Amino acid sequence: MSKTNDASRKYLDPEVVSKLRNMELRARLVVEGFVTGLHKSPYHGFSVEFAEHRQYMPGDPLKHIDWKVFGKTDRFYIKEYEEETNLKAYILLDSSASMGYHAPKTVSKLEYGSYLAASLAYLLIKQQDAVGLLTFDNHVRQYIPPRSIRSHLHVLLVALEQLQPSETTNASVAFHELAERIKRRGLIIVISDFFDDPEQVLLGLKHFRHKHHEVIVFHILDHDEVEFPFQQEAIFRDMETGEEILTQPWTIRKEYREQINAMKSMYQRECREQAIDYIPLTTRTPFDFALTAYLNKRIRLG
Repeated sequence: MSKTNDASRKYLDPEVVSKLRNMELRARLVVEGFVTGLHKSPYHGFSVEFAEHRQYMPGDPLKHIDWKVFGKTDRFYIKEYEEETNLKAYILLDSSASMGYHAPKTVSKLEYGSYLAASLAYLLIKQQDAVGLLTFDNHVRQYIPPRSIRSHLHVLLVALEQLQPSETTNASVAFHELAERIKRRGLIIVISDFFDDPEQVLLGLKHFRHKHHEVIVFHILDHDEVEFPFQQEAIFRDMETGEEILTQPWTIRKEYREQINAMKSMYQRECREQAIDYIPLTTRTPFDFALTAYLNKRIRLG
């Protein structure tokens, strides 16, 4: 049995697929002078005429490296070609150590984010848009360039299945790197718990908007991280730094909840000011329910 089939069965349950079959995820903003949804935007693929160069990123096909340019500059550049397509989307999935947390009998935030990423990838490829995947912790872990062919979905699913949480978080590094390398406006989808420096995260998100990309943020937390329901004295350990603290949960619960709510409110406010969709989720909410609810709301708001 192939890894491809295993990954497909894991992430694309028939019931979930049936819910997404008639859904759409269309960019709302003007992209490269055309309104996306009219199937007319000058994005890059590898099938028509040469358009321009861009710097090589890990995961790009080696066959598209321009060796003449390498000979002159000693740097790797990719030759990009122009084709007509709806959209190029990039899913940015946080794979840092904190994403591995989960309360008993629940999936981890990374698993939840992977299911969400798989459904979004399916949806985009179904509507013939190109989608890529970038995973990050304190730097870019993996980059799979956007493609729109059906077989590309299996490449993404296998990558998600092999993903493991690791290292500390520094989302802004990945955000700034990708913002500088993407030459054509597109759709950026970020999936993270944002246990990071909020100012730096927001600077990275604003960098995408400065480059005229449309941005959607899925902020995923475990239910216990939001409610802090712990009753007994316990040692709490930071999954990224290893730092430990012994405390009586009921003595800090009120202040903790206030800080979590303040963080979510801040992200919501700042994202709204930047015309970024912000969707807070907990892993107790079925991901397919959360996604279809968001897509329906997005359609209603136009």
